[in-house]
Amino acid sequence: MNVKQSTKVHWEKFWENRTDIDQVYSNEDRIYKNLASITPISAKKILEVGSGSSRDSLQLASAGAQVFVLDYSSKSLEISYQLAQNNGQQINCIQADALQMPVADETFDIVFHQGLLEHFRDPMPILQENYRVLKPNGLLLVDVPQRYHIYTAIKHILILLNKWFAGWETEFSIRELRQLLKQTGFVIKTEYGNWMRPSLLYRIIREICKKIGLKLPLYPGGFKSIGTIRDKIRKQVSAQRWAFYTFLDIGVIGQKNNMGK
Repeated sequence: MNVKQSTKVHWEKFWENRTDIDQVYSNEDRIYKNLASITPISAKKILEVGSGSSRDSLQLASAGAQVFVLDYSSKSLEISYQLAQNNGQQINCIQADALQMPVADETFDIVFHQGLLEHFRDPMPILQENYRVLKPNGLLLVDVPQRYHIYTAIKHILILLNKWFAGWETEFSIRELRQLLKQTGFVIKTEYGNWMRPSLLYRIIREICKKIGLKLPLYPGGFKSIGTIRDKIRKQVSAQRWAFYTFLDIGVIGQKNNMGK
């Protein structure tokens, strides 16, 4: 059986085709908002692992953090550097493997990654490496796809057909993600979830149109009143525990124990 993998080649190709960052969906400020809800950002030394475009890191830098971004894709880091230059921001780029980071122990106040952990069949080595480079009481934010979503089913069909852009990928439930961080030695501080916006149907239509030469906007126009009602409903639902099994993405923030594991 051919065991599909997520490789460096996949990511170099991915970022070669996405140099126009304005056409890549953002994380809608959720990384910044969830970190800022539990700790001041200013003057913190922060590392983003598997940084991609580094848009989340740039937002943290604009809040006064000293930011480092690490990725093994040279194309990704080129985009990150150019984006920082265009926005007058300062970031420090590191090209390296996330499993063997050229970083001393207890260097950072905060480490985070979004869309990274799901590309590793064994997530523990990544989390252990995150733990190593964090200062005592440092924070780790891990943001991943949520398992019980229709997008997950579509993804696995594409993986089976060898059509998934990253070769292979998995996902997590909120319970599994919490447990992974606890096993690594973190104390759970908070957790959150995020629904897909725009809808999956619109994204599928947009991709189909792209293949036939039609360009739809990243976000569709709509009625403001409907959007307001939708946001109010989502805010109410998100407070329920079962909502974690409807989100597209979930995140957990853990704190490194002062006394170690």
